Amino acid sequence: MTTTTDHRPLPLLILLGWACRVFCANALVRAGLNVRVIDKRPVKVAAGQADGIQPRTIEVLQSYGLADKVLSQAAFMIMAAFYNPGPNGIECIGRVPDVTAPTARYPYEVTLHQGAIEGIFLDSMKKEGLEVERPIIPVSLQISEDPKALADPHAYPVKVVLKHLDWESGEDTETVRAKFVVGADGAHSWVRKTLGISMDGEQTDITPSEKTDFPDTRNKSAIHSVNGSCMIIPREGDKIRLYIQLSNKDAVDPETGRVNLHRYDPKRHVQAIYDGCALDKVEWWTIYQIGQRVASRFTTNERVFIAGDACHTHSPKAGQGMNASMNDTHNLAWKLTHVLRGWADISLLKTYEFERRKYAQDLISFDKTFLHYSRRKSAMTAKVTVQHTRNLLDHRADLSAAASNLIIGQRLLPHVLVRAADAREVNIQDLAPADTRFKLFVFPGDHTQTVAAYLDNSQRFFYKRRDAFDVITILQGTKSTVNYLGVPLVLRSHWTKVLLDDTDITGSRGGRIHERYGIDRFAGALVVVRPDGYVGTVAPLDKLATLDTYFSGFMLSD
Repeated sequence: MTTTTDHRPLPLLILLGWACRVFCANALVRAGLNVRVIDKRPVKVAAGQADGIQPRTIEVLQSYGLADKVLSQAAFMIMAAFYNPGPNGIECIGRVPDVTAPTARYPYEVTLHQGAIEGIFLDSMKKEGLEVERPIIPVSLQISEDPKALADPHAYPVKVVLKHLDWESGEDTETVRAKFVVGADGAHSWVRKTLGISMDGEQTDITPSEKTDFPDTRNKSAIHSVNGSCMIIPREGDKIRLYIQLSNKDAVDPETGRVNLHRYDPKRHVQAIYDGCALDKVEWWTIYQIGQRVASRFTTNERVFIAGDACHTHSPKAGQGMNASMNDTHNLAWKLTHVLRGWADISLLKTYEFERRKYAQDLISFDKTFLHYSRRKSAMTAKVTVQHTRNLLDHRADLSAAASNLIIGQRLLPHVLVRAADAREVNIQDLAPADTRFKLFVFPGDHTQTVAAYLDNSQRFFYKRRDAFDVITILQGTKSTVNYLGVPLVLRSHWTKVLLDDTDITGSRGGRIHERYGIDRFAGALVVVRPDGYVGTVAPLDKLATLDTYFSGFMLSD
């Protein structure tokens, strides 16, 4: 029997997808938003798929309080090994650190199968009362053409028809009206195709990969033999993942031009590359026909968005797919939250495509060079040098000299501070959790009262929209001499919000953050960090009024 129901309007509907879908849903439900998540699969991912997590993504997971859950289960990749053909098969020509980016808080990559990663997000969502609804597929998506409805953040201009695939009792169809829809539904995205968005780019003949139990090495290893090339990635437990480069004749049907899994034997190809080696057990394997493509746009009318593989695809070798996908929705989630709360104008959502499409294009360019693996490990893979193109969220109006070593549009650099109240060491990144608020890091220097007077002024933007901000004060002085209660109340909303530029109790960690960030100890500065952890702007303390200009460009004062 088929029945049709109409549901009440919904602020957000997230359609299908992989890790970025549950990442996005988790971020939004933690922000207190009403969200529905659907998936056509009857059960969650059990094995396979993406598994590599880069240093910047670990930082992002930490901002949601989830990094430790991932790290406790994951395999660590600290070194990378390189092998070339030798007189007796293959020989190691060197080992180097896998991550060489000097500012990485986590100087390594980790791997964990996607089912476990998704499980961490699903558990976090469940605590907030949200679960994925399965198995459901969208069958129709319509966006209103009324300009007034599209411009009104309180309107519900998106209509989606969903079909419930219940194999035992038939199909039920429901109509959902939503303010916004996010399609994180993979490289063959139904949402993208329904919106008529093209994928621009090319397809290569390189066709990885497989994963297997194979006790060889616990380092990332790039291996070139006379018979072909392979990359080994250590995985959780005793597992490893193999990426094997194939030619079209190995896996592509000459009649259809499409990948045919029946033409491929994973054990045979491993034996060809590693003479005399055999696989004990293949837990999961597949073939990727690499398409290096970017969607022509990432949104329609800033009401329906696509994210992850739905808007960019590339080689799995560089380990960027899941990382880029999660960072897409990390960028989008706080912007949707600000608009739905009435904190920001709906035009803020235009910055999602502006920032993430440029990043995707840069990633594709990098990916093409990475396919020819070299010994140089780029900071691009670690993601610690990602910089947004200048836009209304990244204000560079000749003021950055106040913190000359911070780059506006890049992430806040990690550094250890000491809490004034209890002398406990804290990484400054942990003072900027992903709670949707802007962080104002105040380095008051000799101007504490000037900053306090500015923030306490009822005419200032901060005062009018105080719930959208968190103030953290970083003082000069030592843990044995500073009395944090002397700091004005507007600069210490809680005892944990006053920090010292001092070393920890052992004298081995922390200190000298003013020098690290390029901030004069006497002149001070105010550093604005966006809800996604990127530096938005810097204000000298004698030009604090520039903050009103910055925030009024996208936020609403009441």
